[in-house]
Amino acid sequence: MMIKLFVTDIDGTLLPTGGKVSAANVEAVQAMIRAGVKVAIATGRMYRATLPIAAQLGVSIPIICYNGALIKSSAGEILHAQFMDEAIVLKIINFFEEHGRHIQSYSDDVLYVPARNRCVEYYETTQKVSAVEVGWNGLREHAKNITKLLSISDDESELIDSMNAIKEMCGNPVEVTRSTVKFAEFMAGGVTKASAIKILADKFNVDNAEILAIGDSENDLQMLTSVGVGVAMGNAVPAVKAVCPRVTDICENDGFAKAVYDYVL
Repeated sequence: MMIKLFVTDIDGTLLPTGGKVSAANVEAVQAMIRAGVKVAIATGRMYRATLPIAAQLGVSIPIICYNGALIKSSAGEILHAQFMDEAIVLKIINFFEEHGRHIQSYSDDVLYVPARNRCVEYYETTQKVSAVEVGWNGLREHAKNITKLLSISDDESELIDSMNAIKEMCGNPVEVTRSTVKFAEFMAGGVTKASAIKILADKFNVDNAEILAIGDSENDLQMLTSVGVGVAMGNAVPAVKAVCPRVTDICENDGFAKAVYDYVL
């Protein structure tokens, strides 16, 4: 089956975290576009943190950001948006304040944090964005139009405990995932990269069997198993490799470009 839609994660897939897209990966994307293949980015990142990376590719493409809560073209057109329920947002914020753990929110592509700390500094450095410090009450005041909440912790057991607590407390109205060992992410129920890919596929009139997705992290699992062709990066977490019969090279060796030529071109 010919691939008509190619969807890629960013960090650890298209580029090393905090790095630049390699010339080989840029050329692979442009070669797909020339061949008539639709290309899209799917990431947990903010739109404004993704746009500079999309610009490096030199082509106009759809961007799935916030793990699927927002789909926006690189030209700025909003194709889809799904926000979290305000009452649920407040419940989650209260939990993190009560437990003395970090949480940050995203509304209208602005990053809000209760206080500046090393978690925020790490996020700003790796994502190349600036946070707005508003305090815990300010975080509650900005609880509308939330695409995502994100917790950061160096303590993996604490992060997993927070994820489990939110699942138990909120149930189906919240989608819970992890994009790195440090990041726990919370979106509206049903919001995943996979659900966003389905929206794009319908828009482009592409059958599921004609879609390839590539990624490396836990928040890529659903999209990799939902499409016709799922490809794991060589540096992917074990859970991702376990569900993908196709594994390419590691990110630093341009595994992305190798996957393009092996499975698409």
